[in-house]
Amino acid sequence: MLSPRELCKSKVRAMSPQTVLKISKISKSFGATQALNAVDFELRTGEIHALAGENGAGKSTLMNIIDGIHQPDSGDIYIHGKKVNISSPAEAQQMGIGFVHQEIALCPDITVAENIFMAQTNASKSILMNYSDLHTKAREVFAQLSPIDPGTLVKNLSISNQQLVEIAKALTLDCRILILDEPTAALTETEAQVLFRIMKNLTANGISIIYISHRMVEIFENCDRVSVFRDGQHIVTNDVADITPDDVVNSMVGRVIDNLYPPKQSDAEVTGEVILKVDNFCEASRFRNVSFNVNRGEILGMAGLIGAGRSEIAKGICGLEGEAVTGDLSLEDQPMEIRNYQDSIANGMVYLSEDRKGDGVFLDLSIAANISALSVEQVSTNLGIVDNAREASQALTLGERLNLKYGHINHPVSSLSGGNQQKVAIAKMLSVNPKVIFLDEPTRGVDVGAKSEIHKILRDLARDGVGIIVISSELPELIGLCDRVMVIRDGIISGEVDGDQMTEENIMHLASIAQTEALASTRPEQYKTGTPL
Repeated sequence: MLSPRELCKSKVRAMSPQTVLKISKISKSFGATQALNAVDFELRTGEIHALAGENGAGKSTLMNIIDGIHQPDSGDIYIHGKKVNISSPAEAQQMGIGFVHQEIALCPDITVAENIFMAQTNASKSILMNYSDLHTKAREVFAQLSPIDPGTLVKNLSISNQQLVEIAKALTLDCRILILDEPTAALTETEAQVLFRIMKNLTANGISIIYISHRMVEIFENCDRVSVFRDGQHIVTNDVADITPDDVVNSMVGRVIDNLYPPKQSDAEVTGEVILKVDNFCEASRFRNVSFNVNRGEILGMAGLIGAGRSEIAKGICGLEGEAVTGDLSLEDQPMEIRNYQDSIANGMVYLSEDRKGDGVFLDLSIAANISALSVEQVSTNLGIVDNAREASQALTLGERLNLKYGHINHPVSSLSGGNQQKVAIAKMLSVNPKVIFLDEPTRGVDVGAKSEIHKILRDLARDGVGIIVISSELPELIGLCDRVMVIRDGIISGEVDGDQMTEENIMHLASIAQTEALASTRPEQYKTGTPL
């Protein structure tokens, strides 16, 4: 007997849905780089069609062509069977195409409502802006998503809420084709489930969705078909009911990936030697009574719902949260006074931001200049002038260590794929020979092949004696990569799991329960292991 999803698939095939968008033999080059090579793609009415592939496979280039950002060198685009030329994003919108980009592209100094209705406001002939009307319409949109105040300045929102504003913008367009590029990368699980419900409602009303994601679970739970791209070419398209996640991953990388997570610490490697001790760290409005140890050579995970205080704790420890932070730190049994990030670096402790393109790398600077950004003194002369040869040598050494793929060390970081940009950010940290590294969402927005490489890099660093703390919203990553996981809820440590207790259920239980600290103190063993209270 067919399951409901399989029955749905059989009905879809039987109905032979109408093709709303057809891409025929599209090619595109940027200089000597062939981004797309005679690509074919088809989107049906009312379907969610996943697009999978490693960074640099050509997915974003094709979407930018569909949205009118780039023009193809050759090939044709058809919408409802009619050949079209899409010369700009504005023209794409007029044709019923909406695009939610992975990278946030909002105006930070204006309100949420103004951002959402910017296109409509620009098109209006009215001299004055009706803010009351804008806010009312924005609240109606957010009633489907999340309770965000339309009058809030965008710069005051978290990354996850900014992503929801981007999605809200797209929902206000009268689009028939909606492109979502990694829309859940900055969302909590609850917010992601709300988005999936909205997507299914949209397709029930005949809207077609192209869904770009590296997360196999999302693809197989929510999409009808999946197309795989590799090296600028369309490799295969299948109904998700007919294949497995392993099939998709192997098609993406052109090889079998069976070691996404490297082996964890062996018993012989567990020394119990504390490298970093955090004692009673507090910040009045964000976190309190935070105490934990990081052992030499281990990878400690930091889990929790977005907004729980994970990033704030890491930034506070590294001197990035201002003077309001109190508490004691010691590194290798030596007390530390961290007044700012410069003090943190000087003591051998570094932080990798979750916002790679905002804080992690300088897109317009060269790869070499990025890698030396924290260690300029090491590559400078006695007069304080950067020695280009030394800078290049440092970059080449660290690039080789991290298997960085690039054209030339003096090319801008913007020329690299997302995974290689992240490697540059990691190389920048390694240039100061750190003893402890905090990594905030280190694999967000990178493909499965790059994830595997980054995981191996982190484990190799741990085996070299570095203390690693990984903040991640992906529970499988925390469980597969880390030696133990500390869970943050409402700015406190709500528990810790390791060994067989490292399950998604236990972590989510600790991340979401509304217990009091008093209850935790009366049942410390259950609180620590994550056993349901």
